[in-house]
Amino acid sequence: MTTRFLPALAVFLAAIGFSFYIRDMASGQTLVFALFCGLALGFVFQRSRFCFYCHARDWFEDRNPRGVLSIILAIAIGLIIYTIVLSSWMPNPQGGSLPPDIHIGPVSWVLVVAGLAFGFGMVISGSCISAHWYRLSEGSAASPFALIGTAIGFALGFMSWNRLYSMAVAEAPVVWLPAHFGYGGALLVQLAFLAILVFFLWRSFAGKPKQTATEADATVPSLAQVMQRIFTGRWDYWIGGLIVGIIGALVIIRMKPLGVTAMLGSQTRAFAQEFSFFPMRLDGLDLFAGCATLPEETWMTPNAILLVGIIFGSFVAALASGQWKLPRINLHDSARGLVGGVLLGWGAMIGLGCSIGTLLSGSMAGALSGWVFGAAMFIAIWLGLKIKACLAS
Repeated sequence: MTTRFLPALAVFLAAIGFSFYIRDMASGQTLVFALFCGLALGFVFQRSRFCFYCHARDWFEDRNPRGVLSIILAIAIGLIIYTIVLSSWMPNPQGGSLPPDIHIGPVSWVLVVAGLAFGFGMVISGSCISAHWYRLSEGSAASPFALIGTAIGFALGFMSWNRLYSMAVAEAPVVWLPAHFGYGGALLVQLAFLAILVFFLWRSFAGKPKQTATEADATVPSLAQVMQRIFTGRWDYWIGGLIVGIIGALVIIRMKPLGVTAMLGSQTRAFAQEFSFFPMRLDGLDLFAGCATLPEETWMTPNAILLVGIIFGSFVAALASGQWKLPRINLHDSARGLVGGVLLGWGAMIGLGCSIGTLLSGSMAGALSGWVFGAAMFIAIWLGLKIKACLAS
């Protein structure tokens, strides 16, 4: 056990040291806040295996609803917290303005195509983008190539943006539900929709025998047993959903909404524009809220530091739980990671975010774009798994 905890402790101390390094920079307090949010997210992602694709696959293939229910729990908690925070910032949501920086995007067929591409990318690569970030710490052979493919997909998205913008995005409505129903009405409508989903999913538990608590479960665990439960196996699904929902909503108090693609997209855009891979002018792109891809003069942005924190946190969890291993690179994993990553990146760029930025943060804010992207994404996962099963048979 000690041999596992010492490397994990070293990584955690390195993260603490990095926090001291960035705290004296411009906006240092926000950067430190982003780092510790990322640490918590990375740790929870790894321990609870929080992954949109994996949770959806568990339901579609095994009718295990726990993962999808954890996603619903995260969205529901975020909806409540977002409503409280935004109502204090903008008491009148029906005044004709949108809250700044909140992930509320245009709704058109382009968004649907983006969600479908992202969903197919998850099926091929084996994870969503956020899961690929934390699976780096586990030695995943596909994740490094998936992230490289994501950068390529972003570049392809930038190349196709102007045409898609003129075809559909420019005139597409940007729908924020509180602007139409008020905060209370929008909250009730969305929670009611989530309740219907919960009822539908919960039916899969009907008729299954309930497990009874054993005598060992009824006793108060010792400190050693508590540590073992933290770092052995996986956490219950609901714990991941609960913590992700709380962090995902509270980050808006000190920084922009949660997202894991802004830094990768910004660096890809800066690199590609430097070599004139696509037009310098991307029509209307920088006017939309979402995972911003503005070329940055420095990579030391809150989003980038959040990703650093996610990697640090997931490494701590993977090392302490003994789930880290050296990656064994092979052609199959490299190819599926790269191809799937291209679809992930293209869909995230065109959809102005991924399963975290557009779906999670968007739906928490009451953006119709989040719900539309999510629906298209889950349809693509269902269809992709069907195609995958047919090819395997």
